[in-house]
Amino acid sequence: MNKTDILIIGGGIIGLSVAIELRLCGAAVTVLSRNFKQAAAHAAAGMLAPQAEALSSGAMLDLCLRSRSLYPDWTHKLEIMTGIDTGYWPCGILAPAFAEDIKNGLTPPDQCQLLPSSPWLDQAAIQQHQPGLSPKVVGGWWFPEDAQVDNRALAQVLWAAATQLGVNLCEGVPVEAIHHQHGRVIGVEALLGEWQAEQYVLATGAWSAELLPVPVSPRKGQMLSVQASPFEGTAQPLQQVLFGSQIYIVPRQDGRIVIGATVEDVGFTPSNTPAGIQTLLREAIALYPCLQDFPVQEFWWGFRPATPDECPILGLSPYDNLIIATGHYRNGILLAPVTAKLLSDLIVHRKVDPLLAHFDWQRFTNTNDRLSMS
Repeated sequence: MNKTDILIIGGGIIGLSVAIELRLCGAAVTVLSRNFKQAAAHAAAGMLAPQAEALSSGAMLDLCLRSRSLYPDWTHKLEIMTGIDTGYWPCGILAPAFAEDIKNGLTPPDQCQLLPSSPWLDQAAIQQHQPGLSPKVVGGWWFPEDAQVDNRALAQVLWAAATQLGVNLCEGVPVEAIHHQHGRVIGVEALLGEWQAEQYVLATGAWSAELLPVPVSPRKGQMLSVQASPFEGTAQPLQQVLFGSQIYIVPRQDGRIVIGATVEDVGFTPSNTPAGIQTLLREAIALYPCLQDFPVQEFWWGFRPATPDECPILGLSPYDNLIIATGHYRNGILLAPVTAKLLSDLIVHRKVDPLLAHFDWQRFTNTNDRLSMS
């Protein structure tokens, strides 16, 4: 029987972020990771886009804005700790709109009142702001406070930081079952034996329902990248993220451009498809035509952990010693620092932030997506 103080099930960006924060608080932490390379963080685009996503006012927007505000210091701390660049870039996000988008109501006309720091740019202004946009773009919103991080670099930084801090990282160790009795988890059954801990954290993303009956299901996303600067000395033509109604285009400072992403309810069906890639290329070229001349670099896919309301499940569970941190859907990268902070405070200091009440598992108990863990 293996024993530890705190056992985190899941070695993706959420599990590692929580583990690091707990370790910084002095806790002894073990992470059981099924396959680090399959974590959703590797397949994301790394946008930090609570405003560009046009989230409605409320707890989810508050959570995302709080996490975005943590990002500069959080990534700086990780970079100092590891000596590795996270690719954090406060480049802002531009949301161009076609006439059809406005006709269909995809660009809220009242958003300038809700977000006064996010001005509307007319056709002349947006073309000046970002040369090369389609001439059919009639305007767009500029979100200067939104940002991005290189998600793959961040994943590597988190793994390195956890290792450096002394987190016990067990890679290639899938958890097969969680055993509970009298309202407490009494152990987990893993590939290499059983584990016991004082406190458990479930952070297994799209695979969470395999261990507990939480309403989390996979949403496949296909993506690709092109190389905008294939020759030394050429400049990255994009200096901010483009967030269209059907596509997003994310420039990296090394000259890559990431294009995504499909949203497919196909379970864990793997692989890129011609239809998915064709859709991405068509929409991306329609928004930013010069992409058609850039060499294709890579295709990939991943699985987002979706809940019925597209908001995460965070905090307490029906078991006294189990914390849930899953269901982040499209915002796992964005929400990593705030999730780590809120849950470490909950575990170490028994501090329950009022925001957590909005993401409690019990919000699903009166819906068709009933969560029963008895």
